[in-house]
Amino acid sequence: MIDVVGLRVLVASGAVDTVIVAFPDLYGRLVGKRLDAAFFLEDPAGGTHACDYLFTVDMEMEPVDGYAFTDWEKGYGDIHLVPDLSTLRVCSWLDRTAMVLCDAHRDAGGAQDHTAVAVAPRSILDRQLERAADVGYHAMAASELEYFLYRNDYVAAARDGYRELTPAGWYIEDYHLLQGTRTEDVNGAFRRHLAASGIPVESTKGEWGRGQHEVNIKYADVRSMADRHVVLKHACKEIAESLGSAVTFMAKPDSAEAGSSSHLHLSLWRENANVFAVPPEIGDDTFRHFLGGWMAHAADLMVCLAPTINSYKRYQSQSWAPTAVAWSNDNRTTGFRIVGEGPGKRIECRIPGADVNPYLAYAAALASGLDGIENETEPPPMFEGDAYSAADLPAVPRTLAEAVERFDRSAFARRAFGDEVVDHYVHFFRTEVHAYDAAVTDWERTRYFERI
Repeated sequence: MIDVVGLRVLVASGAVDTVIVAFPDLYGRLVGKRLDAAFFLEDPAGGTHACDYLFTVDMEMEPVDGYAFTDWEKGYGDIHLVPDLSTLRVCSWLDRTAMVLCDAHRDAGGAQDHTAVAVAPRSILDRQLERAADVGYHAMAASELEYFLYRNDYVAAARDGYRELTPAGWYIEDYHLLQGTRTEDVNGAFRRHLAASGIPVESTKGEWGRGQHEVNIKYADVRSMADRHVVLKHACKEIAESLGSAVTFMAKPDSAEAGSSSHLHLSLWRENANVFAVPPEIGDDTFRHFLGGWMAHAADLMVCLAPTINSYKRYQSQSWAPTAVAWSNDNRTTGFRIVGEGPGKRIECRIPGADVNPYLAYAAALASGLDGIENETEPPPMFEGDAYSAADLPAVPRTLAEAVERFDRSAFARRAFGDEVVDHYVHFFRTEVHAYDAAVTDWERTRYFERI
């Protein structure tokens, strides 16, 4: 991480000549511009402009009708990208390049009016962080990200229709060091470049799939962790491509393999103390009610945890992905797992996959947990045993279509996020559902082409 003074030194020496100004879109992917570094330094806080259609496009960058935010009738104007200079970093994996993340603001007549774009993922998380601060809390978090590594580059993978990919491993390699050695050219590069670019790394390890791995990064305040999360994914893709490989953060890239998770760890702090860190295991009112609220609203806010069609293919029995909303101490079959001791005590939500938009997921967690504290929501009794085989536990929504309808009807979602945000994301997710419903898949051709 660097500040503006440090950037000036790097630019003067020729070590940096480009600054990426980036922000997360609705999918959680980074979009933005590359600025000449000297031009950026003329007004580091000034930022730049981008077309507001970036909050209304689909995965293929096609503008989608029906949003109140902007459309062809409104002319697709500009948003202002305001650099968050606390996120300024050197991108060690790119040549002479730095990056800064930005907040999206609305313009008024060409002049920045300092009004955050309500539907921007960073804005949504910020409002929940403000709610927490208003009642004296701040939150710490960590994302665990899993991914599959392939020995095909992205160009070759796309050319071949993402079929017949070559996994980096040929047997399940969970914790295997030998198989991990074979992929150190890529995974080692991930660790070194992330650490050199302001994302402290704890470890990488083989996971429960062929060519599947996990990277763990050090916990931080929630906003910093969401930023680290999206930069990590972006960096790993670019690093892998530079090494002739590809990684995917799809939740379920192969029906025959394990899914890829993004377990979210969260604790609530007051000043310098973790308020969850009190005995007994579930005895503190704040901890208990936060957990109760998070669990109570998980199904209504499922689109924030599982945002794609593919997300829901991951929820299968005995797959390491939870199928029920239950909590337990150190039990990997439940959706919520209590882990750690003392200052490290936290709630691990195991529901999200690696395709999650972290700003939305952490915003959902805070909104739900704070509501639980305010309303003294009690969690259900602790579950013991195999949650996959328990018939009486509430199930997570099984499709994006089901999750969108719950989100749309949820009085809590509208109270927590506001109608503008809910309506915008309902349209966004329904667009994804409609695109899938209209698509003819390989599965259909294989099943019906000859035999129907």
